[in-house]
Amino acid sequence: MTTMRSFLFTAALVLLALPAHAADSARARLDAFAKGLSAVSAHFAQTVYDVNGQPADSTEGSLALSAPRQFRWETTRPYKQLIVADGMHVWIYDPELEQVTVRNQGVEESHSPLTVLTDLGQLDREFKVNEQGNRDGRLWLRLKSTAKDPQFEYADLGFGPAGLDRMVFKDTLGNRTEIRFSDWQRNPRLPADAFKFTPPKGTDVIGDITPDAEVHPLKD
Repeated sequence: MTTMRSFLFTAALVLLALPAHAADSARARLDAFAKGLSAVSAHFAQTVYDVNGQPADSTEGSLALSAPRQFRWETTRPYKQLIVADGMHVWIYDPELEQVTVRNQGVEESHSPLTVLTDLGQLDREFKVNEQGNRDGRLWLRLKSTAKDPQFEYADLGFGPAGLDRMVFKDTLGNRTEIRFSDWQRNPRLPADAFKFTPPKGTDVIGDITPDAEVHPLKD
């Protein structure tokens, strides 16, 4: 379960949105969106399929992302879970189990598609990027990490008329995940505590809270 949660978090970092405007390729739409981006929020519906193509898990919730490394992924149905990346640490909170897992932020995220939001040059340094053409009424862009031990085999971004509305990725175990997006908000006003997490009283904390992350800390 921990491995799956870490994988879902890494994959989740790919989440983007686009303004509704014409472009002749998925990469062109991505380039246009990344310009001037500071934050984004949306709702998601996610389904995980096993190696046999059977649905194994479906969830719904909301997400918020603030450049360069702050992230909030909140599952609301059918169960509750919260993942927060504050720029120093990653917190994975399960309220039903009254348990939170914490780790330094850095290693997994360094080869994450999140980099496309803050540095398009890094996109080309860290990924192999290929246009996948028009399918199901969407323009598709495929990203493959060049990391030695990638967290996923590929991630496909599907851009419809109103922007990114699908993401499909396959992990190294053969599982496939499809995420459908709605209610995208580009550069929204996010709550000041959106990317902060304090373990509730009585919650078991698993992992070490160390002062230094594996990446340079965010500056105020």
